Amino acid sequence: MREGHYLRFLQAGKLRAEDRRAFFAYASQVMRSVVVDTARERLAQRRGGDLLEVTMNTELVGDLASDDASVLRMNDALDALATAYSRLAQVVEMRFFGGYSMAEIADTLQVTKRSVQRDWDEARLLLAASLD
Repeated sequence: MREGHYLRFLQAGKLRAEDRRAFFAYASQVMRSVVVDTARERLAQRRGGDLLEVTMNTELVGDLASDDASVLRMNDALDALATAYSRLAQVVEMRFFGGYSMAEIADTLQVTKRSVQRDWDEARLLLAASLD
């Protein structure tokens, strides 16, 4: 579902639950793409440029820096996680890149908050091991 559709449904008061879930998942993917593309562009330029510096929430892996190389390493680790555990990767994407709460993620994925918390904890451990 495209963002314009979401806004039209929202304004009309006709947003179905599955449309809302799809939008939140999609928005997280878009945010991840924006962050990763910005990091790639900045690394390609090496220095300078008029790009805005992006600071990421570092809750995921302790002291994961917001430098571009770390962002790309995180993206690669998340891709690898998605291959083995797609739901864990989706939880990370929504939490880390989308900034959604555990309750919002649970609603979107149609699981309990406790399941999301377990997925988040497991994903953090796997990603931390992968990034070390």
